[in-house]
Amino acid sequence: MTEKESLHGLACPRCGGVVPIPEGQVIVRCPYCDLRSFVSGERGLLRYQVAQRVQREDALEALRKFLSGNQAIARGAARNSTITEAFLVFLPFWTVWARVAAWVFGEKRVGSGDKQRYEPREVRVVQEMTWNGAACDVGEFGVNQIPQIDQSLEPFNSDTLHNSGLVFEPVGSFSDASAAADSQFNGQVQRKAGLDRVSQFFLRTLRRRSALVYYPLWVLRYNFRERAYQVVVDGSTGKVLYGKAPGNTLYRAAVLVLGMAAGAFIGIDIPAFLLSQLSDDGSGIFGFAMLMLAAGIGLMIVAYRAFRRGEYYEYRMSGRRKFAGLDNPLQEIIQIKDVEFAGLDIPLKEIIQMKDIKGWKGD
Repeated sequence: MTEKESLHGLACPRCGGVVPIPEGQVIVRCPYCDLRSFVSGERGLLRYQVAQRVQREDALEALRKFLSGNQAIARGAARNSTITEAFLVFLPFWTVWARVAAWVFGEKRVGSGDKQRYEPREVRVVQEMTWNGAACDVGEFGVNQIPQIDQSLEPFNSDTLHNSGLVFEPVGSFSDASAAADSQFNGQVQRKAGLDRVSQFFLRTLRRRSALVYYPLWVLRYNFRERAYQVVVDGSTGKVLYGKAPGNTLYRAAVLVLGMAAGAFIGIDIPAFLLSQLSDDGSGIFGFAMLMLAAGIGLMIVAYRAFRRGEYYEYRMSGRRKFAGLDNPLQEIIQIKDVEFAGLDIPLKEIIQMKDIKGWKGD
């Protein structure tokens, strides 16, 4: 194979220049800073690309649905926004596939109240797992991971990608990405095991594969009331992965009112009722009342922050919606089920019905 017949390489870790990788060569030299790098494996790191299936018109339709499909976004944003830019980019993502086999030894909490105890458990987890993470700076696009990268992959073709859109080269170390994958696998296994106390943990990865995958994303920029916003649409599935939009003023007001009302109920009404029933041996009630006071004040602070900073709405692909930097506070306020404060899991229903409270002498 001649010198000209080489693969498009990764970015140099020192200067960022593209290093060509001749086939079969394991030590390559950066033509810009002369840094030598070792290529792992007989063929180096495998490269793939995901096919673009979403056209520009489909991406714009996804944007319109995004702007009109949430009450936290300003009314009329879908109708009155002006598209300023719409272009396709291909971002590289480090990707690791593996079959994970793990054994977790520890204890599980069972029972409640005076009957609560910890029982020893041994859990085995065998599961196919996948990790991916951005291989370049994605601060401008807000997409650090792709939700489903296990779909059909195509061989990497640099000319095809460059003819279709902007192509970003990877930056950084794959060893760091591999460590991040191991960390995520460990977390997934421990969550799946569901133990409250872990004493020993063993994990092995089988049939591990690594690759660099170029993923298509539509970047849509628009103006609304003389302010600029951006939305990123998956170029393969057509789903919105990241987006910013103008906030809804009425929604902000509702968050403030409901948050203050709920905070006052939890932090003032409940403690006042508890303290009115306080007896000489009611130290447990007093401490619980103070916890409720702090929880109510915290809820009111969250509502105020949502109102004060709610000029924009932010969405990420994980489904965690941010309004004023908070995760959908109106829904959290309306659908409160459990209050976790100072390490205690306190069901709100039991608080209201005054059940199972230490020191309480009522019905």
